[in-house]
Amino acid sequence: MNIVVVGFGFMGMTHTLNILKNPNLHLKAIVDRVPDNILDKLNEQSGNFSTESIEADQLAGVKTYSGLAECLQAEKPDACIIAVHTALHFEMAKMALEAGVNVFVEKPFCLNVEEGEQLIELARSQNKVLMVGHVVRFMPAYETLKRWIDTQEFGQLEFLKLSRFTGIPAWGQWKDRQKDFGSSGGALFDLVIHDIDFAQWVCGVPNTIEAQVLPGKLSHHDYISALWKYNPSNVIVKIDGGNTFHAAYPFQASFSARFENASVFYSSLDPHTIQVTTDTDTTVVSGGDANQGFADELYYFTDCIRSGVRPEKCTPESALESVRICHRHAVE
Repeated sequence: MNIVVVGFGFMGMTHTLNILKNPNLHLKAIVDRVPDNILDKLNEQSGNFSTESIEADQLAGVKTYSGLAECLQAEKPDACIIAVHTALHFEMAKMALEAGVNVFVEKPFCLNVEEGEQLIELARSQNKVLMVGHVVRFMPAYETLKRWIDTQEFGQLEFLKLSRFTGIPAWGQWKDRQKDFGSSGGALFDLVIHDIDFAQWVCGVPNTIEAQVLPGKLSHHDYISALWKYNPSNVIVKIDGGNTFHAAYPFQASFSARFENASVFYSSLDPHTIQVTTDTDTTVVSGGDANQGFADELYYFTDCIRSGVRPEKCTPESALESVRICHRHAVE
């Protein structure tokens, strides 16, 4: 399967690495604004945390382009991975789908809900796979939490807290985005959406949201604290996160959940374990490798293409619902 990667920042590099590691996938080309600098980017910080690195010789022979239209016409790939600035998601996904190419687009899907609806309809009319990269759904610790919620292994879920913090991003083009205030969607749409998406996946769309937001360097909603409530259920979801801290502040994501018969806790600061506690005991369950989620989501996408089926675990309709919920936080 021939794949083109569009955008060679942290996520573009991550997807590139996982394509290179899979013998059933072929990296056809890379599209980047300055293609001559692609090898230089291999040694730059480009994300909140580290994944495996790419060696320069692994990209030997891979074609590069500065424009997606030219690449699509010349290479005619089977799939396109779009990992560019949020403001370009709609334009580039539309271009690829109209060219008859399957599309994986990084979160957030689109800031504009109507644009997301257009892409969903276009993918359906073209009979192409469209998937949005909500990687938390594929991370082992969060998959385990969802299984416990679904199976009620510890009884019914009563309270869920999801947290995600980082310093203000200062790598790559993020400083330029500070000048283009609000264009990325800020922490609400670019960071905390991970937990918003996970919460709506496991608990559904909340009836009410009580939210407080604070401005930061990137948008008017770079810190978010919210309570979700469901009727007639008594489940409460607490979401807390943002990027208002200084740039060197360490990335950390966590969840806590109270079930009828046990409470569980996980943190990316101790990523390989989930603690399960009762009133008298604590046991430790494997949290797996969070980085595996990036590979699993990509391979799920390509398996859907190969099988000729639409994604069920991470549909574009569900991703667009997460965007709608983000907008509710910005106004409620």
